[in-house]
Amino acid sequence: MNTIIDIGKLHTTHMGEERVRNNLGLQTPDIVAWCKQVVSSANDDAIVRKGKNWYVFHEDFTLTINAHSHTIITAHKTRSKNL
Repeated sequence: MNTIIDIGKLHTTHMGEERVRNNLGLQTPDIVAWCKQVVSSANDDAIVRKGKNWYVFHEDFTLTINAHSHTIITAHKTRSKNL
């Protein structure tokens, strides 16, 4: 379990929720709870801070979280390297 990102402060906007849901094709009604689970289960080496954002790398996708406000910004599927 990681201690890098404060899970309790994670939140998102309505637009951010829709971006995550649409980009990853999720059906879950609670995107914030889903993201909290992803972050809490990530190893510390899968979480990288670049500039103002945290990036949480998962095998299928990457979450982007603002480091200052703890706002979940977006998520993107990981591109296949076999393209």
